[in-house]
Amino acid sequence: MLVASQLYLFVRGDRALQQSRWSLRRKKLLRLALIGFFVSTLIIYIAFLSRWAPLEHPSPLILYLFIYPTAIWSFGSLFSFLLLLLADLTGYCARLIRAKVVQQNEASALPLDPSRRMFMQTSLGALTAAPILVSGYGASYASNGWGIEEVHLSLSSSHPFDPPLKVVQVSDIHSGLFMTPDQMRHYAEAIRQLGPDLFVLTGDFIANSAVDLPPCIKEMARVESRYGSFAVLGNHEHWYGEPEKIITAFEGAGISILHNSHQILEIDRGSIAIAGIDDLRVGRPNLGRALDGLNPTLPTILLSHRPEIFPRAAARNITLTLSGHYHGGQVKVSVLGLSISPAHLLSPYPEGLYRLRNSHLYVNRGLGTTGTPVRVNAPPEITLFHLT
Repeated sequence: MLVASQLYLFVRGDRALQQSRWSLRRKKLLRLALIGFFVSTLIIYIAFLSRWAPLEHPSPLILYLFIYPTAIWSFGSLFSFLLLLLADLTGYCARLIRAKVVQQNEASALPLDPSRRMFMQTSLGALTAAPILVSGYGASYASNGWGIEEVHLSLSSSHPFDPPLKVVQVSDIHSGLFMTPDQMRHYAEAIRQLGPDLFVLTGDFIANSAVDLPPCIKEMARVESRYGSFAVLGNHEHWYGEPEKIITAFEGAGISILHNSHQILEIDRGSIAIAGIDDLRVGRPNLGRALDGLNPTLPTILLSHRPEIFPRAAARNITLTLSGHYHGGQVKVSVLGLSISPAHLLSPYPEGLYRLRNSHLYVNRGLGTTGTPVRVNAPPEITLFHLT
């Protein structure tokens, strides 16, 4: 789709250039520039898709001069392509209808007003440029638009925690091209400032290479929490890494991986259990094993990368399930009070807080991005829970 969109945009741009009123010399120069731009874009696509270019920790010059602009252009131009294609199809249908009407009326078509044509072309140009601008804004938003979401919940009505237990959750870090060690260090410092009693991570630590895992572990291990740090694996750990080695690396850094298992924490406000399962789709999840031997009356937090475990967790009286995976849709449009995004089409739990009987689910929007470094209306988040 990317290659097809680029070829279409080149043909469309070249046609508009030839129809312009510029001098022949300027047209030739602009055409050469247009060819150079699209050829270089396609070369970058091929280079990175075939791993000719180094993907691991490129220099800031390569990252911000080549990779980010190409990613922003690719995402935005895909929507520009769709808008132009729709406009061309609409124009083609309109011309067919107009020719049919003229033929039936046996009359000549009225000449088009040049000023109206210019207005239409300018409006179409602005409309097709808009996705590129939104894409650029979304890349900045993904890096700088993060915030801390605070959630107050009751874990136990009979023996409430007083003062509340502070639990910090992060998810979908996606260490890699668009999540650098410096960014992760910044997030880790923000988490440290919250002074968590418990720190949990709900999977997808890497983007597309296990090479990017060590800096993620290093920065997240800097977070000090009173009762420990716990994590579960996501689908990206299975796709791009070896789960056994990843678990060993986390454990060596002091972060416990709950792989279909649980731990009981004795805290000064009572006891609490924390359990975790493997990824629901590409892992080997086993909720029964994770909860085996747990007292059903004990307040329990379940970590699951994907949120679709929630109905089963609620049936097992799990007090709180924490998940991620969907990034809140990453690019979300809100229309008439409705949110539309890929996540909202794929899952009943795209983001935020849900309740089923006495159980709660919270789906974190994640810190990183996947596919494109763009977020729109779905900011990255660190979640701070106050549990009583």
